[in-house]
Amino acid sequence: MSSDATPDPYVDPLRFGQRTQILRERRGMTRIQLADFIAISPHTLRKIENGQQQPPGLDMVLRIAEALRVRDLSELTGHPDMRVDLFIGPGHPRLGAVKAAVDSFSLGAGTEPPPVEHVEARLHAAWKSRHSAKNHREVIGMLLPDLIRDAQSLVRHADTAAERRAAQALLAEAYSLSQFFIAYQPDSALLWRVAERGMVAAQDSGDPHTIGVAAWLLAQAHRDSGPRHFDAADAINLQAVHFLQPLLPDADDELLAIAGALEFELGYTAARRRDTGTAWRHWDKANSMANRVAADYYHPVTSFSRAIMGAHAVTVAVELHQGGESVRQAAKADESVITSRPRRARHRIEEARGFQLDGQPDVAIATLQKAFEAAPETIRYNGYARRIILEEVESKVAARRHRASELAVDVGLLSA
Repeated sequence: MSSDATPDPYVDPLRFGQRTQILRERRGMTRIQLADFIAISPHTLRKIENGQQQPPGLDMVLRIAEALRVRDLSELTGHPDMRVDLFIGPGHPRLGAVKAAVDSFSLGAGTEPPPVEHVEARLHAAWKSRHSAKNHREVIGMLLPDLIRDAQSLVRHADTAAERRAAQALLAEAYSLSQFFIAYQPDSALLWRVAERGMVAAQDSGDPHTIGVAAWLLAQAHRDSGPRHFDAADAINLQAVHFLQPLLPDADDELLAIAGALEFELGYTAARRRDTGTAWRHWDKANSMANRVAADYYHPVTSFSRAIMGAHAVTVAVELHQGGESVRQAAKADESVITSRPRRARHRIEEARGFQLDGQPDVAIATLQKAFEAAPETIRYNGYARRIILEEVESKVAARRHRASELAVDVGLLSA
């Protein structure tokens, strides 16, 4: 082997520990914080990082990868045979076409755009398809390129200030839909372009609801970038909440829903910080907002509704690493009333995380199977689900290992 070959961390534990420490420091996490996330003592973590202890088993390696938001498992292990993307799914076949539409700008007048009402109807149909189709990324990936180009054209051809504001609102909505397609795919730069352009278009529209949606999505982009960006996520969410606050006494369901969704996002980020009191306080505020919307109302972008609050409670408990509480909340939540297929699948994944935390891996795998049945493309692009499946593929319990392996093949983590 040449002297510059990739080292095997299982042969040289110091290398594995060094990688862990470097990635931890890049994320802005202290040793105490990481140790808390993966449920070991800071002393044990220090020994791992210093190479004084053999690297942990695959289950703990995956927990470290989850806590550090490691995209590719080989980035942590250095092992050439462990090139597994955890928090980025496979590149969708339609990603290139969507990217080309986002990146393309016509500098001239170009082709006359379709009527505003036509673009509005297509966007409405696209959101409906996203919630109802099992292969939702395929469906919206097919629609997005023309929607983006037509919305951009509407902005260019607007003759009056009012027409331009209306066109910017539609363009912001097209970017919002795009962010759902691009998320967890191997092009983070494209995700940021879409999130930021959506915010600019929303502000130009002057529409409070459109601004709230763009802020909700931009804050998520910050939060999912890791702990060092949590403050930025909170700042965006808080600004949007304060912006909408004066409008809420007489607000319709749409505006109440985005305000509630923003409140929950503040709680979600607090839970990621392990700030229990703040997390549940914001959940309570969001729940109060949910009780103000109609019983059957369902926000087309955020899925905010009365029905979703049970699922949100599971997420808060899971992010706080409260296994027993997450299972208790899962028992209270009625996922059957979540009409959106991808959102229902996401709830199942959060339930599975709770069962895994509570020491019920068989129930976790069974729950992930239900997520796959609801929306295969959701679980294929979800890092948490992929981590649980990979962990149980190595289970010493034959029946569990078999079920996990079958699901891994369905999801695309293993070859048939």
